[in-house]
Amino acid sequence: MYSSYDVIVVGAGHAGCEAASAAATMGSSVLLITMNMQTIAQMSCNPAMGGVAKGQIVREVDALGGLSGIISDKSMIQFRMLNRSKGPAMWSPRCQSDRNVFAWEWRKALESNRNIDFWQDTVNEVLVKDGRITGVKTSLGVEFIAKSVVLTNGTFLNGKMFIGEKVFGGGRTAERSATGLTEQLIGLGFESGRMKTGTPPRVDGRSLNYDLMEEQLGDEKPGKFSYTDTPALTKQRSCWVTYTNQAVHDELKTGFDKSPMFTGRIKGLGPRYCPSVEDKINRFADKDRHQIFVEPEGWDTVEIYVNGFSTSLPETVQYNALRKIPGFENVRMFRPGYAVEYDFFPPTQLKTTLETQLVHNLFFAGQINGTTGYEEAACQGLMAGINAHRNAYEEAEFTIKRSEGYIGVLIDDLITKGTEEPYRMFTSRAEYRTLLRQDNADLRLTEKGYAIGLASQERYDTMTAKRAGIAELTNSIRTAKVKPEEINSWLETKGSALLREKSSFYTLLKRPEIEQEDVKNLLKLVADMPEIRVGEEVIEQTVIEIKYEDYLNREKQNADKLDKWENLSINPTFDYDRLKALSFEGKEKLKRLRPSTIGQASRISGVSPSDVSILLVYMGR
Repeated sequence: MYSSYDVIVVGAGHAGCEAASAAATMGSSVLLITMNMQTIAQMSCNPAMGGVAKGQIVREVDALGGLSGIISDKSMIQFRMLNRSKGPAMWSPRCQSDRNVFAWEWRKALESNRNIDFWQDTVNEVLVKDGRITGVKTSLGVEFIAKSVVLTNGTFLNGKMFIGEKVFGGGRTAERSATGLTEQLIGLGFESGRMKTGTPPRVDGRSLNYDLMEEQLGDEKPGKFSYTDTPALTKQRSCWVTYTNQAVHDELKTGFDKSPMFTGRIKGLGPRYCPSVEDKINRFADKDRHQIFVEPEGWDTVEIYVNGFSTSLPETVQYNALRKIPGFENVRMFRPGYAVEYDFFPPTQLKTTLETQLVHNLFFAGQINGTTGYEEAACQGLMAGINAHRNAYEEAEFTIKRSEGYIGVLIDDLITKGTEEPYRMFTSRAEYRTLLRQDNADLRLTEKGYAIGLASQERYDTMTAKRAGIAELTNSIRTAKVKPEEINSWLETKGSALLREKSSFYTLLKRPEIEQEDVKNLLKLVADMPEIRVGEEVIEQTVIEIKYEDYLNREKQNADKLDKWENLSINPTFDYDRLKALSFEGKEKLKRLRPSTIGQASRISGVSPSDVSILLVYMGR
């Protein structure tokens, strides 16, 4: 028998790293168990963080006090703010990462936390007594005792890898699968399923002809993820874009009879929004080409990630098809793409805290819950780590509402709707996305992170200073007046209507043709504007709040109306059989999913508005 811990985290991927770091930072003694100490925080798929909606999640993790944003800033080789041509609710930060630096920075961060111990082994059993977790048992027969356990097993639970007709056990290339744990959890009463994901071949960048591709540069003024003082990116590596063609498609089709996906050897469903190249050709037969993103894996490597060419076809088919892509005529392949099928546990078996309903103080986070993506895994790990710590110390649960963050949207979607295919976050999933922007994650969440002991005093002070700066600048803009002689010549260059008399600076900024980057110059032109020393973030935030004031107020009102339902708690032991008027399906779903609030109950598929009304009547509302 070895040492006992407050929290044990199983798995050291993106979810496991955030879970271990969060619990340890808040004061728990943590044991992080991983199959391989050399693959902590491995970027198993593409070497990138962020993207549409995913970038918002990374900023929220950072705002709460997590580390994914800081690690991303330290390891990025290119930064782009996506969707700049659209409204600010759609702006999404994304970075290309150095795969090795990312993993190394995570390991350094974890090793620098003295509350974290490490153990290299495979967990094949959780220890449970009287419906409560007591620890884990490893393949070496070693038992560790804990108050809380977080499972972040990724794609390793009974993982099978497929390349053409070849099938072998594993959760990632050159790494074995984890067995035994699924069967034990099923024995405890959990439901399980199978999912599939995949990865493309890696190639030698020296063998590519970039003259035949479109260069994709990073932003001229690269941003970052973290609200802390992480280093600014001073140089960047380019990515490239090329396309498949009919010759590529014809070559790929020669291997369809050996495709594990088409022959039925893979049973699990793959990610809808990141399909394999053979799936794209099959599903979108009318398309004569598909985009291929050529992404470098780091500063000091020639290895290239062929994004958009995920496949499990035979390696010879992969190679021959690659050589027909413009720029890939002389390609040398480092290793083929493959598919991996693995066990997951439908997330409707979880509470809002990501604690399981069946076993007290047992938490699931990441791909074990049916999600896909580093960012989705990281935020689940963070929330599971926070609540594993708080459960261990018998403190109140910590949750985020749908109106407070994309993290809240993701978790609420998972536990109320479940998922039959790998869940990926999009801005369209958030009904309050104008409120949940990437620029204001710190204003929304840092105070919450600080209150629970995760976000540091420095983070909190930085956020409050930013909030004060926004308030001061907004007040000055509201009171300042603009004279025609000060501004008309500039307005003429923008094609904007000229002023005829002294006007409000606040009203002027609402004009659509006046953009955020114009405001810094405008502040200098207006004589009535007091000198205020504020940074780019404060100006950007202030302009957004002014320009979209009406939309923001409407969303806040809608969120406030629905929040009254979110604040109506339902006792977890509530006897739904007592309510005879509930529909049969509604009663069945409510008994199985055990929503914690009326708001959650209303979002469960199969629970009708009349079922919700009956619950409200019973509760006296």
